[in-house]
Amino acid sequence: MSSDVFAEGIKPGRLDQESYEAQFSDLHPPLDAHEALVAADRCYFCHDAPCITACPTDIDIPLFIRQIATGTPDAAAKTILSQNIMGGMCARVCPTETLCEEACVRELAEGKPVLIGQLQRYATDHLQEQGVHPFERGAPSGKTVAVVGAGPAGLSAAHRLAMMGHDVVVHDARPKPGGLNEYGIAAYKTPDGFAQGEVDWLLKIGGITLKHDVALGQGITLQGLRDTYDAVFLGIGLGGVNALGADGEDKDGVTDAVDFIADLRQASDLASVPIGRDVVVIGGGMTAVDAAVQAKLLGALNVTLVYRRGRDRMNASAFEQDLAASKGVRIVTHAVPKAVHGNGAVREIEFEYVDEDMNGTGQTLRLAADQVFKAIGQTLEGDDLPELDGRKIKVDGTGRTSLDGVWAGGDCASGGDDLTVTAVAEGRDAAMDMHEVLSA
Repeated sequence: MSSDVFAEGIKPGRLDQESYEAQFSDLHPPLDAHEALVAADRCYFCHDAPCITACPTDIDIPLFIRQIATGTPDAAAKTILSQNIMGGMCARVCPTETLCEEACVRELAEGKPVLIGQLQRYATDHLQEQGVHPFERGAPSGKTVAVVGAGPAGLSAAHRLAMMGHDVVVHDARPKPGGLNEYGIAAYKTPDGFAQGEVDWLLKIGGITLKHDVALGQGITLQGLRDTYDAVFLGIGLGGVNALGADGEDKDGVTDAVDFIADLRQASDLASVPIGRDVVVIGGGMTAVDAAVQAKLLGALNVTLVYRRGRDRMNASAFEQDLAASKGVRIVTHAVPKAVHGNGAVREIEFEYVDEDMNGTGQTLRLAADQVFKAIGQTLEGDDLPELDGRKIKVDGTGRTSLDGVWAGGDCASGGDDLTVTAVAEGRDAAMDMHEVLSA
């Protein structure tokens, strides 16, 4: 981002230090011991609990809540982590309001579910803060597995494989592990370095080696990994960003929302992150909401989120939409970008309103903008990949690809929702299938 081009519009340090600390404090402060007991007491401990069915990782939710209620939070944590080794992060970022809590009997009867996500955080934090790792590495199998991508899917697969006694080498393009958890989630959801703390804790299982700054086509090849290792898991995520398809989108000030979020997460000082006065975010998913909210928290005066369909079609949950609105983000729907205006740098962006069938109405909207973030979906990048299903790697129910000895999971693979919790489940399930094959 060129400082001379954006001298008038985009600049760092719009707020005082105290404001940054307040704005980016924990979105959901943790429950204390008494609050956790009160929250756990509301659970009916249903025998055929619908919350379990709604959880992508099949955590036994009534059991772990009962364990909290009986004063054994570490046992509750092990119940959670046995199904979801990244249960701490998922407790912070999982859209529980549309998954387990939406299915909660209390929600259906009273409109107020049990605080499942916050109780999960209470239990997993309690165990992790003690530096305890509840699982032991299995006897050495003599087998080696390459994992490409140190995100939720890759780390989940690596941990489960290590538990089974396999030696795992995780290759990642970034200088730090964590993938989406480290680089792609709003800072106010994971303050105080939690993502790296969770990775460090996860690696205590042993048997996992990390290699950084390597990616397929950059230091390693898929065929080379297949020749070297007994099995390969691909958790490479989606590295590319879709284009707007609007005239002038190459102007300075039009950037990818994922890069903005990553830069913000890695900033040692939030006051050093430049933000515009008039910010426009294009998209309707979690990335769009995270970018819009954080732009506002950084001190942008006007932030507008524009989506091509109605709010009911946005991938971001109603909770996230309401959060954005509560922070002062304006949400405009049924509008698509047509042109970016400005002399070298963006000064305005023009939209056309569309109907439910995405047909243009002829009505347009022009918004002042010195900064535009694109959050309209990401694409798979890489050469010599297994067979694709559309724009993702084709996998079966266990994560097997079209290539023998190669599995895939997470955002790069077909079939699942693009959620951290889903990626963890897919990594875990692929690892169990890999173990079965390697043990045959």
